[in-house]
Amino acid sequence: MPTTAAKTARPADACVMVIFGGAGDLTKRKLAPSLYNLARQGLLSANFAIIGVAMNEYGDEEFRAALTDAVRQFGADFDAARWDVLRRNIRYVAGKFDDPAVYAKLRDRIAEAQKACGAPNTLFYLATPPQFFGVIAQQLGAAKLVADAEASGWTRIIIEKPFGRDLDSARLLNKQLLSAFDESQVYRIDHYLGKETVQNVLTFRFLNGIFEPIWNRRYVDHVQLVVAETLGVEGRGGYYDTSGALRDILQNHMFQLLCLVAMEPPLSLGAEDVRNEKVKVLHAIRRLSDEDILHSVVRGQYGAGTINGAEVPAYRAEPSVAPDSNTETYAATKLFIENWRWADVPFYLRTGKRLAKHDTEIVVQFRRVPLRLTAEDSGLQPNRLTIHIQPDERITLSFQAKRPGPVLQLVPVELQFAYNELEGDSAGTGYETLIYDCMTGDSMPFHRADMVEEAWKVVTPILDVWKALPPRDFPNYAAGSWGPESAEALIVNDGRRWVEPA
Repeated sequence: MPTTAAKTARPADACVMVIFGGAGDLTKRKLAPSLYNLARQGLLSANFAIIGVAMNEYGDEEFRAALTDAVRQFGADFDAARWDVLRRNIRYVAGKFDDPAVYAKLRDRIAEAQKACGAPNTLFYLATPPQFFGVIAQQLGAAKLVADAEASGWTRIIIEKPFGRDLDSARLLNKQLLSAFDESQVYRIDHYLGKETVQNVLTFRFLNGIFEPIWNRRYVDHVQLVVAETLGVEGRGGYYDTSGALRDILQNHMFQLLCLVAMEPPLSLGAEDVRNEKVKVLHAIRRLSDEDILHSVVRGQYGAGTINGAEVPAYRAEPSVAPDSNTETYAATKLFIENWRWADVPFYLRTGKRLAKHDTEIVVQFRRVPLRLTAEDSGLQPNRLTIHIQPDERITLSFQAKRPGPVLQLVPVELQFAYNELEGDSAGTGYETLIYDCMTGDSMPFHRADMVEEAWKVVTPILDVWKALPPRDFPNYAAGSWGPESAEALIVNDGRRWVEPA
């Protein structure tokens, strides 16, 4: 694989960052603290300005005060003097996202900020509900706020998931975005890809000669991916009841993890080379027939139960959730990637809310040795490589060792590396790396239009079958458990078992 120059820790390009939804929760909890953390690390340009756009009737000073409170609460090592450098370059525009007059006013404020800061570039961040993504993109285009991709100063746009609700809506959203922006200007963000352990998967696989030779069907028995949450909908019942676990987590977050695990070595670590290989993985996933979906996909919804010793209500009793809701809070599936590396190796994916433990991890289980050399061989645990993504970021390799003493007794042991053992600035929200990458023009961690559509091609048939055949057994797992019994059967019927997070 050709070598690629390592990133240098230079400040990001000077720019004006326009945050649609600037008064919202995402801005307060993640975006404003992330920008402050980048400034604290010396990675934010001195020529930088923020313009918030939202329906709240704020003035500039009120918006500055709101962001100051957010950074004090959610930022790391708050330094008033450092924050004041950012604070004085914050502005605000009030209005509705579909009102052309708002964009005329925004044009003036951008010009004002660019003149004051000497920042020729513009970054639009859509921290809004998804129904506004296409509207805002088209309004920006109509208002002539999108510079040509070849212009001297760049224009970029970041949008949050979900990128559509199914294949048709994803295609429509891509069409709306690309009516105003070039694909090279669009950054579809997935905050999971900003986590250090996720970003390290490529390094781990392709820059360490010990693992890549065994990363294939000859040595790997199967792969498990789990995203488990102990939380419920946490006040987001209105949104979640129109989404569900399949759309909210599996189709985007988990498919991106799947791509990193399964992709072929890219020609380089350049953005397009990496994203080309990710698309190939999604394209190679075996499409599920209606019969496959009935036997290889599981859905669930939590009932009342106990989490960490506290009683919690059923999903249907959550605020803003329909009392007869058929929205799944759990989804599991078995997928196959039909290429030479992974033919016949099953990939088991599961995600759910109100499960027994909060954990996200990738488990690569290797094949058993071909011959039994001792009587104890029959009880040996298989070798596993586990990449723990959250809540604690670490990598674990499990294997067998002889217990000290005159008798041959085998015990499972682990080699483990934890990210908190490395030097570096680990304090952050998970958005810092992705915002910095966008400002420096590195699109590698972001979704491309064809990636989004390929993922929906896998998932949309599942949604269609589920719509045609509503569940009859919801709720079918208790809060605090590991999900419905049918999910256990999904893997046990193959002679395997789920690896419970440690």
